[in-house]
Amino acid sequence: MQPVRNDIQTSPVPVLCQSCEARHQGICGALSPDQLLTLSRQTRRVHRDAGTELLADAEPITSYGNVLRGVVKLSKVLEDGRQQVVGLQFAPDLLGRLFASESRVTAQAASDVDLCMVPKAAMEELLHDNPALEHRIMLQTLRELDDARDWMVTLGRKTAAEKVASFLYLIASHIDPSQAEVTTFDLPLSRGDIGDFLGLTIETVSRQMSRLKADGVIEIENYRHVSVPDLTRLRVRCG
Repeated sequence: MQPVRNDIQTSPVPVLCQSCEARHQGICGALSPDQLLTLSRQTRRVHRDAGTELLADAEPITSYGNVLRGVVKLSKVLEDGRQQVVGLQFAPDLLGRLFASESRVTAQAASDVDLCMVPKAAMEELLHDNPALEHRIMLQTLRELDDARDWMVTLGRKTAAEKVASFLYLIASHIDPSQAEVTTFDLPLSRGDIGDFLGLTIETVSRQMSRLKADGVIEIENYRHVSVPDLTRLRVRCG
């Protein structure tokens, strides 16, 4: 009797990439196993605690970061120190402006984040040789542009109540894209940062959140932990 063979073959996809939840939806979804293997030799996965500066305004760009988990806050800081939050990034967004020599915003970990860092030269070389990757990044860039335009409408036309609801819906829909029956998350921004992002005072933000809680649209524990029992109800409050 011949010995039983084990015909199970190992996947050509790098082990680190196999466990990456952001791989299929992010930029790496456009790469073949061979390309993933080549890229993985130059990448490194890093963890950054909430509050850590990831990239400073006008800082030279030497690498890009694929967001794997958490929320990144993008802001502009004026010369007198005033700050304006201009955007948020979630998995699987790409941190860093492609082909730019320096950053145009300050990026900070709004929550604990995990990033897959790719050297600038390696990414741009891969883009040159991979139209599918270039196409995927273009679509991601256009989506971010659409989001920015939608947010202009939020800031310019919506009421304070609608702004706060829109912010919570933005977080809820990105933290849990599967839109489970009950969505829970920790607010990645302080009340002050939320106010900066929405053009509202801290008091107004707190008052509108309290109203949403009183109406049963959201639940809040320990000031930052939010539960949304019904995303549709929250979306209706967005106006």
